[in-house]
Amino acid sequence: MEEKKKQKEGGKEQVETTRADRAVWLLKCPPLVSCSLRSSNNDHPSPSLAKVIVSIDPLHSNDDSASPQFTMELAGAESGNIPKRFSMEMSKDLIPMAVFSESSQGKISMEGKILNKFDMKPHPENLESYRKLCRERTQKYMTKTRKIQVIENDNGARMRPMPGMMGFIVSGPDKKKTPTKGSEMKRTRRDRGEMEEIMFKLFERQPNWTLKQLIQETDQPEQFVKDLLKDLCVYNNKGANQGTYELRPEYKKLSDETSTSTKLS
Repeated sequence: MEEKKKQKEGGKEQVETTRADRAVWLLKCPPLVSCSLRSSNNDHPSPSLAKVIVSIDPLHSNDDSASPQFTMELAGAESGNIPKRFSMEMSKDLIPMAVFSESSQGKISMEGKILNKFDMKPHPENLESYRKLCRERTQKYMTKTRKIQVIENDNGARMRPMPGMMGFIVSGPDKKKTPTKGSEMKRTRRDRGEMEEIMFKLFERQPNWTLKQLIQETDQPEQFVKDLLKDLCVYNNKGANQGTYELRPEYKKLSDETSTSTKLS
């Protein structure tokens, strides 16, 4: 065949068509097999990464319904736990297609026309092991990795923002709670970071508050105030301040230090 070249518009680029009539097979393979073949080729470059076995029944060789059976076997031990035998189902309805390549210099070549198209699937003898491998892969990607971080000099400052520092901290999204009473539907919930700063200022004014007092002072939904109190305060079950809330010790210390530094400045 004579060498054919197709001139692109503008006369700058040409497509090499020397191998245009070469027959090429198109194979659709599972991602596991594709990764294994690429890894094997990178580690040990070799033209024989796999072999294809074609089986023909000689007693029905002239029968149109008895098509050849194709089987692929992966070469070497690089495939690991991946089954080495796969069935190749040939598609009968094939749209005419061609294969092109592009070199590192940008040269485009036509590598051939696709003669047959195959879909690759595990061989019946390896079907159960392939299913097990897919289950293990799915479980691996579904398992969340947990990390443990050790916080040095933990005095409670990392648990919640310090009073007066709200302007430098962007609080995260607040979980929405459904109001439990109809009267609370009228109350508009504030940003959590803003509410924490208001709560710290209230406890600077007086050390003990009841839930009802705090709801009246902040004009916030009852459930939202309760959630804040769980994180910031302790509840007095007995004593002179029974039935009231007060700041946790770590927040009392931070609040006192902030007040002292403000007065000195």
